[in-house]
Amino acid sequence: MSIHAPMPAASPTKRIRLLLAAITVASVLGLILSAIYATDAVLSIIERLQRLPPWLGVLTATLVSALMASTGWLMWRLLHPRARQAGPAIADTVDRATVEARLATPALQAATAPLRAELAELDRRAALEQIFVALFGDVSAGKSSLVRALVPGSEVRVDVRAGTTRSVQHYEGRLPDGSRLTLADVPGTSEWQGESRAVAAREEALRAHVVAYVCDGDLTRTQAEEIAWLREFGKPLLLLLNKTDRYRASELAAIRARLRERTGLTPLAISAGGVETVVLRAADGSEQASERQRAPQLAPLIDALEDIAGRGPAAYEAARERAVLGALDLKIGTIEADERARLAAALVREYARKAALGALAAVAPGTDLVIQGVLATRLLSELTQLYGVPMRTIDLDRFVELAGGRLRGSTALILAIVGNAMKAFPGLGTVGGGLVHAVAYAMIFDSLGRAVAETLARGEGFDRKIALERLDAQLSDRNRLMDLAPQMLKLALESRAEEAVERK
Repeated sequence: MSIHAPMPAASPTKRIRLLLAAITVASVLGLILSAIYATDAVLSIIERLQRLPPWLGVLTATLVSALMASTGWLMWRLLHPRARQAGPAIADTVDRATVEARLATPALQAATAPLRAELAELDRRAALEQIFVALFGDVSAGKSSLVRALVPGSEVRVDVRAGTTRSVQHYEGRLPDGSRLTLADVPGTSEWQGESRAVAAREEALRAHVVAYVCDGDLTRTQAEEIAWLREFGKPLLLLLNKTDRYRASELAAIRARLRERTGLTPLAISAGGVETVVLRAADGSEQASERQRAPQLAPLIDALEDIAGRGPAAYEAARERAVLGALDLKIGTIEADERARLAAALVREYARKAALGALAAVAPGTDLVIQGVLATRLLSELTQLYGVPMRTIDLDRFVELAGGRLRGSTALILAIVGNAMKAFPGLGTVGGGLVHAVAYAMIFDSLGRAVAETLARGEGFDRKIALERLDAQLSDRNRLMDLAPQMLKLALESRAEEAVERK
């Protein structure tokens, strides 16, 4: 009896290679057939074109060429998109009519009086037909000395201490070519505790036709950010490197190269001059301090100012108006946001009072927000209307349901805090549980209303997830609840007193 050995099975690796070989052969055959069909189609098209009249053949060839060129251009644009340029911080779409309409809103009349005065100042300067140049920069960069050098005889206070200029001051001057301009010496922007003066400096920079940023060395990070902010307005910006007479030539070249690299601007090397103290040594070795004047070196700056003044203020008026209107638009937006926040706070407090009254009216204590679900839905509805966010009732109901789930775990904490707060008021410890639950509901509605209002104030619509996260943060802040409990207790007592009066 003979035993035959079994045939060895093909290994997995060999099977994969055979499959790849079959796929390769099939692909090559497919390419060959495609090439044959394409060649046949091209020859057929050429043959048919040759049968056409000459004028129709030329027209057809032109259309095909145009289509192919358009397709190629489109593919190029898709593969090489243009780099998006960063837009200015203040939108170009802000127009005067829109700003004036928003300023005329009755609810904002009292708060927008300074902004209407800003519009009047915009018109006043436009009527003067004169170039306004704001000297902007850090404290003690030499702005006041520069004004004194450009406008001889002007009363400019110059001090070695930082922050000499406390407010915006204007000086009218005349350039060597006879051109007139007004220089604005603004406060330094990095003065300690000088935020109000920094705001005044930035506002004057917006009002000016031209801004000259004065520095005396390499820029700090804050200075670089200020220059970037100024450039966004599209108005002429001069970078002045002052006090250059204290640098050696190599040092000056290095600083100018560094400034050009960081800002993209060509710095004008100048010196405002001024008084310097020198020590004179006599032959006998004695020393005596003496002061002497340093001559200003302003030729590059004067050339630049004469070129700007030669174009006239009309060349820069549009950019100046756009900057001022844009700043006003942002300020109006802030005032509107503050007004909405005030109305939202009043709305939340009113519904907290209603929640307290509802709890007092319900004899049986309840700890679920669903009991006062109607009030909660109305509160959220009015808040969304206040912030101009459309919401469906079903969305509000769903949010109230989810919020109620959040409250189940925190109601015990709120009630405990209310009980502790009531102990601080003699006699309240013996009051029935209705008042305790009234305060609890008032605190719940206050937390709920604040969470929703804060979410809507973001200006990105209503995000249920974010609102619930803010509600959790409100309810988990024990210190806030401890501070809130006495306020809501007072509100509940006032509500009960009002209810008693109404019953009489």
